[in-house]
Amino acid sequence: MNKNKICERIKQVLADAPRNQYTAELYLQMIKYDNDLRNITAKEFCEGWLRSSFGAEFNKMCNLTRCLKAVGLNPKHLSRRFKR
Repeated sequence: MNKNKICERIKQVLADAPRNQYTAELYLQMIKYDNDLRNITAKEFCEGWLRSSFGAEFNKMCNLTRCLKAVGLNPKHLSRRFKR
């Protein structure tokens, strides 16, 4: 999946997330799409739709996802958490 499709899907999910859960949902989506995001830089991920400060969060989640996968997490089992 290309960067634009991933970002559009994540935007849709974030639009449904309660305001106080926005960042948690963003983290969950970054874990879910880890395989598709591997060749995308933090700057590219944030470009045009997220504050650049989320670039640091993007890098942290990439590192955390590698650790989670090492202990058995399967991102394919993650789904949307919030509904309006």
